[in-house]
Amino acid sequence: MDTNGSSYRQVFKATSIFGGVQVFNILIGIIRSKIVAVLLGTSGYGFMGLLNAPIGFITNLTGLGIGFSAIRDISSANETGDQVKLSTTLKTFRRWVWITGLLGMFTVLILSPWLSQWSFGNKEYTWAFALISVTLLIGSISGGQSAVLRGTRRIKDSAKAGMWGSVLGLLTSVPLYYFFGMKGIVPALIISACTGLFISWYFSRKVKTVPVQVSYEESYQQGKQMVKLGVMMTLTGLIGSGVSYLVIAFIGNTGGMSEVGLYNAGWSITNQYVGLVFAAMAADYFPRLAGIQHDNLKIKEAVNHQAEIAILIIAPIILLYLSSLPILIPLLYTKQFMAIIPFTQWVVLGMLFKTASWAMGFIILAKGDTRLFFLTETIANILLLVCNIGGYYLFGLQGIGMGFVLLYLFYFSFMFIVCRKKYEFNFTGLFSKIFIIQLVFCIFAFVIAYFFKYPTGYISGGVLLVISVWYSYRELNKRIGIKEIIQSKIGKK
Repeated sequence: MDTNGSSYRQVFKATSIFGGVQVFNILIGIIRSKIVAVLLGTSGYGFMGLLNAPIGFITNLTGLGIGFSAIRDISSANETGDQVKLSTTLKTFRRWVWITGLLGMFTVLILSPWLSQWSFGNKEYTWAFALISVTLLIGSISGGQSAVLRGTRRIKDSAKAGMWGSVLGLLTSVPLYYFFGMKGIVPALIISACTGLFISWYFSRKVKTVPVQVSYEESYQQGKQMVKLGVMMTLTGLIGSGVSYLVIAFIGNTGGMSEVGLYNAGWSITNQYVGLVFAAMAADYFPRLAGIQHDNLKIKEAVNHQAEIAILIIAPIILLYLSSLPILIPLLYTKQFMAIIPFTQWVVLGMLFKTASWAMGFIILAKGDTRLFFLTETIANILLLVCNIGGYYLFGLQGIGMGFVLLYLFYFSFMFIVCRKKYEFNFTGLFSKIFIIQLVFCIFAFVIAYFFKYPTGYISGGVLLVISVWYSYRELNKRIGIKEIIQSKIGKK
């Protein structure tokens, strides 16, 4: 096994744990959606959507992004092993969490009559927005406690908190929907927020701290960097939302409502299942990078290890998608959605380049280079807008998929140049070898799926999938000893 096996095992372990949590939460979400559909119908869905949309927007705006950006500071303090420094950082962060939570709560409370008017066309639901305003404070505190778990690298506790939060949220909301129907929605949202708070508190209290004296002035000064990075992340998120809106508006005006539905379905099937890999890896990857932010050599090693594991995991998933979309789409939607296959095939292919770009992108976040982060993300969003609108204008939905591949080809090259110049980063020959081999597999699978009819596509794509899985298993076994792990698990049983 590689001498850096412990590092590889850490990456794979975290990805496996958080990947399992993502899958579990998706299943809970499916169950919740089914129950809401049966008990509340389309009206219930609509009511919840009209409540959650403005609440989500205000949460993102008033939260200042510190729920994510503070992980950098917490990880850095935790890595030093200095309990006083960690305790000081946590006290500062928790004060900022209360400030942003109260800001969000009072914003919704004050705007509740207008939110009701904008969402429902009348002020009849002012009381609903006024009541659920408290969930912004509760959510801010529980989100802060989750950030503490991630920042201190308590991987299992963070995963357990996520899973138990989903389960208790479901169990407490279903009886309210059953007995009170639509009137149970607001109480269910509040109680679900409270259960999430309890669960996050239960696990975060295990993080050991020592008593420290920190003035509010010191908290303000120390928290400015958290807020600065968080605000930049919020701004880029808003720009991204604006780009998404412009693209959808353009498709709607050019191709009609049906085209918008196909576009949303194509992105949904890609992000919900392939995207969970990114979410799973980011949960531990960012805190790990933040802890070693001052050592470029360690960062280079960590990024290469993460990128290798990410490519070895996601490439077989891409091949599975390419060879099974004609089965998967009718299963998840209907045959009317088969038109999204070419578009989705291009997007899935582009995910390989997105994976490598994504691994590098976290270096900038870990370093806390707010201006550079904002610049790179703004350039990416502008290019995304141009590629999507230009691609759709020339080739329809399929053109958006083509534009996605072109975007991440450019973005991969752009990020590599930036990280090399700024942080002396470089990919190792080992990563390059893995990336090229899996890229060849994916391109062949794409060509087969795109040009050949089934069952020829099934058979050929299936063969490439088996080869890719075998190659990933072999390479992963070299790094983390999968065979030994399986044998030890069987031995224990």
